[in-house]
Amino acid sequence: MSAAALPDIQLPLPRRRSMWQRPTLLVAELRGMGDLAILMPFLQAATKSYDVSLLAVPNAAGLLQRFAPDVELIPCVAPWALFSGGWDLPRWPWSRLAGVVRALREREFKAAVSVWPLMSDHFFLKLTRPGKLIGFGQRGGRWLLDRDLRREEHTHRSEAWRRIANELGLPVIPASQPRLRPAVDHRVVLHSGASQRLRVWPLERYATLIKNLRHTGWSIDVLCDRWQLPQWHELGESAARVPVDMADLVETIARGTAFLGNDSGPGHVAALCGVPTFTIFGPQVPALFAPGHPQAAWVDGLPCPHKPCFDRCRFAEPFCLTGIDRDDVWQRLAPWLQTLENTHAEK
Repeated sequence: MSAAALPDIQLPLPRRRSMWQRPTLLVAELRGMGDLAILMPFLQAATKSYDVSLLAVPNAAGLLQRFAPDVELIPCVAPWALFSGGWDLPRWPWSRLAGVVRALREREFKAAVSVWPLMSDHFFLKLTRPGKLIGFGQRGGRWLLDRDLRREEHTHRSEAWRRIANELGLPVIPASQPRLRPAVDHRVVLHSGASQRLRVWPLERYATLIKNLRHTGWSIDVLCDRWQLPQWHELGESAARVPVDMADLVETIARGTAFLGNDSGPGHVAALCGVPTFTIFGPQVPALFAPGHPQAAWVDGLPCPHKPCFDRCRFAEPFCLTGIDRDDVWQRLAPWLQTLENTHAEK
């Protein structure tokens, strides 16, 4: 998103206090779909002890409605959290940001939490004056936190939320989620999109995998981002489509035997739905970003000294991803699907 398209900041509405008020918790997750999907089990646990408010992008509403309906959404597109154009300071909606801070202060949150080791997030949350701020510190900025849970340079998001849950005394968050819907036998749901194009494996290589899958008896649902639709039609996938909304995405993925896609949000939504995932990684590393399903599998990106580069590739193209051959993926994907077939047959 360009700086010229920086979205507005919405002011949170006053929240009615209940007669038997529980402690209030502010959870900040200002990034995308995958991070929000990873967060859902934490929110489910937190609502057992807290009145929870989530500071997040507006499209978090779809996931909350399905997986954590008791959580209040405070919509906020934070300029510093954007992939591009985020640090054009003169264009920031300063008055709106100040209004959000004032409104959040009035809530008198007992605690505020975030898993991102970023001073920008911590500074903004500190301005809301929570009773305590819990998170993962960044060098030079750990003084902002009342409790720093960082033990290593990088932590998988799901592990980070489990640490915060433990710090708050919440119920143990399970390592995996049960199936949301019964699986349709021998169906693979493929989503070829990603929030950042440098995470998108070439579509013509996905098309080859689709042919192989159909030849071996699998049916395929092809989902994609809008900009990919014309190319899918050129490749002969006339049924490829863009999900209508989050509910459509969740329901389509939830009925798949397996999910196939890039290192992006839909894979984490699949894990949240209890669907085994196969991910084609590139700039990021599975140890930090693999979907949280016990049967998750992946093809790792080719070696690069800059990994994980957090979507700031130093080359003309992400060779760690584009260098992955379709035959290499198929040699990993086919036996993995066979294990799913065997597991299904045993049941």
